[in-house]
Amino acid sequence: MAEFKQMGLTVREQPFEAMAWDGKMLRARNIIAQFAPQAARRVAVFAHWDTRPFADKDKQNPNAPLDGASDGASGVAVALEMARVLSQQSDSTAPAVGVDFILFDAEDYGYDTATQSKLQNKLAAQGTDTWCLGSQYWSKNLLPAGYKPSYGILLDMVGAQNAKFSREQLSREVARDVVDKVWNTAARLGYSDFFLFQDSPGITDDHVYTNQAGVRTIDIIDHLPIGDDYFPAYHHTTQDNMSIIDRRTLKAVGQTVLQTVYAE
Repeated sequence: MAEFKQMGLTVREQPFEAMAWDGKMLRARNIIAQFAPQAARRVAVFAHWDTRPFADKDKQNPNAPLDGASDGASGVAVALEMARVLSQQSDSTAPAVGVDFILFDAEDYGYDTATQSKLQNKLAAQGTDTWCLGSQYWSKNLLPAGYKPSYGILLDMVGAQNAKFSREQLSREVARDVVDKVWNTAARLGYSDFFLFQDSPGITDDHVYTNQAGVRTIDIIDHLPIGDDYFPAYHHTTQDNMSIIDRRTLKAVGQTVLQTVYAE
């Protein structure tokens, strides 16, 4: 929040409480930072700023905390750098749309049936999704009120070396035009080694709930393009630290999304 404010963006927080799968009441907050809040046409950039509290996929230390350098922090890093670049533009060089950076909390405190099957999911009887608690709350309590941007782009796990982003199923179904904009922009910039012209299955992520709120949102998320495993080896392990972060990946995502915004 301090970084966004220093850049001159209009910043608000959205505190909320939500019960996690283990019965713990989480006190959390979503963060909304607006560039050019007066602009009528808007684009949303979403990310989650929390990190999974335990490395439950780690074979050596499943209860250890993890840095979440890619899974969480990288999306926020790209959002902050986009905000910095935008804040330095004059009126004549600014994009024709306003940009809202919306960071969700409590995205990654979900129940994983593969690693936590011996534990009780206390939300199972309610049929409640244990993931994406921040976007679930935001989707029912829009901030800004009545929020209706042209579209949204979710950044999740966008910082690791050799990251691969395919065209995720829900993204294609609800906003194929936005998928095409982003992937074609990446190709023009020379980033097709990251943005693959390849379709991938749907994933439960924050875009599920932003779409339910009426914001057409695509998901840019690192995953394995071949084989049965969806997530890279660092996912929810102590390997998700700064040693896996690559400047070129961050630049590829940030420059692609920024150029997409400028094309509006």
